[in-house]
Amino acid sequence: MSNPDDVETNPLAEALPRTRAADSCAVVLFGATGDLAHRKLVPALFQLARGGSLPAEYAIVGFARREWADQEFRAQYHPALGKHGGADFEEVWSRFAPRLVFAPGTFDDLASYTALKHTLEALDRTHGTAGNRVFYLAVSPEYFATIIARLGEAGLIYPRQQESPWSRVVIEKPIGRDLTSALELNREVSRTLDESQLYRIDHYLGKETVQNILALRFGNGIFEPIWNRRHVKAVQITVAEEVGMAGGRGGYYDTAGALRDMVQNHMMQLLALVAMEPPVDLSADAVRNEKVKVLEVLPRWRPEDVFRSVVRGQYAAGSLHGHEVPGYHEEKGVAPGSTTETYVAIRLELNNWRWAGVPFFLRTGKRLPKRASEIAIQFHKPPTALFEPQEGSLGGANELVLRIQPDEGASLRFEAKVPGSRRRLQAVRMDFRYGASFAIPTPEAYERLLLDVMLGDPTLFTRTDELASAWRFVTQILDAWRMPGAPAPASYPAGSFGPAAADHLIAADHTQWRRL
Repeated sequence: MSNPDDVETNPLAEALPRTRAADSCAVVLFGATGDLAHRKLVPALFQLARGGSLPAEYAIVGFARREWADQEFRAQYHPALGKHGGADFEEVWSRFAPRLVFAPGTFDDLASYTALKHTLEALDRTHGTAGNRVFYLAVSPEYFATIIARLGEAGLIYPRQQESPWSRVVIEKPIGRDLTSALELNREVSRTLDESQLYRIDHYLGKETVQNILALRFGNGIFEPIWNRRHVKAVQITVAEEVGMAGGRGGYYDTAGALRDMVQNHMMQLLALVAMEPPVDLSADAVRNEKVKVLEVLPRWRPEDVFRSVVRGQYAAGSLHGHEVPGYHEEKGVAPGSTTETYVAIRLELNNWRWAGVPFFLRTGKRLPKRASEIAIQFHKPPTALFEPQEGSLGGANELVLRIQPDEGASLRFEAKVPGSRRRLQAVRMDFRYGASFAIPTPEAYERLLLDVMLGDPTLFTRTDELASAWRFVTQILDAWRMPGAPAPASYPAGSFGPAAADHLIAADHTQWRRL
């Protein structure tokens, strides 16, 4: 009889399912003249074309208000792609450019969608796109429901559950501003789309190091037996950013804040991957089912629980890398007297069998000293201390750190005896770095996610129940902050690691934030 733990027979031994060839299709970019399309989407598609990952027959259709011909659309992207194009750029571009097509239109005009339908039907004949469609909504969220409704009215969305040809829609965050608005948007969208046709994208899930959480936990025999409350003392999840409101982002950020911008999506997804139970296999539903179970046991807090367990902060003027930087209130687009948080620290516990009593600490902020995203699993100390205490020792409290960015990889800190006659210990580290271990470059997150949409693989995309559970947790915090008498954001100088209140929050559990 085969051993279920044997690498060759265990379905969890592979980090990712085997890929198949993507179907021929047309990718329609709504907001094709915008920043996201220029910086991320078209460059990702270009790299997929360079690597031979796109289907043999495809087209990329830009949809925006400009009255451009195809050649003008192509001319917009040639310089940007060429900056990092490599020696074979012109060769790849000569094959890629004829696949770029422009379709002028406005988001609320049904006639524009009728014209788009004619364009796509023509591409089926000239570019072999076989009637398959990806509609990527790289636009402001208030247009999501309108665009999807017009796609349905124009007959561009195929019947639900139709396997071939297919139509899929990708939407970016933010998806709602709270639980009520997120559910309302979902109700509007569901009038046109089946859940299987909707891909809610979170680019964090496309990062190789995030995907490697599953491989590390379930593809190795040493971690899963100790991945629980009996061995883990605490978990820290950090997403730190150096940037402030660069690029005129202050207007948007002042209506969102760190809780909506980072915690509700990126950090909730990282938490779910770290804390989830082993899935039965790596199919999309199996993985997402286990993630939902984690989000469903997030704490239900009263306002006083929020004030005790959550710290919000806002950066003041300070110094970063030797340069003076303005405070949040001095940033362009920020309302005078704004109480929008640029920093959040949270202490929470998960009410389930595996993690009961283990504190999870989440922190994210702008204008911190270093850009870094990581997950730290901190283990309990041994029950007795046999060795001499030594400065720099962990006291036997081992720590596993998963670095998401930069310097992608993982490290394990443990104790080793210092050479000599005394029984002294010192913390040392085993380190794994993607760049040093693999000869191939790590693909950009959008490359992986766009390919998954074309493949029809929703594993790395957020399902409705995931979205609702994350918003339920975040909305109770937002509601508490709006109450009379709620604590104002604590100030912290730009270039520091956040307000002192965040240090006090974690110190209550006799620990401290990791130095990044």
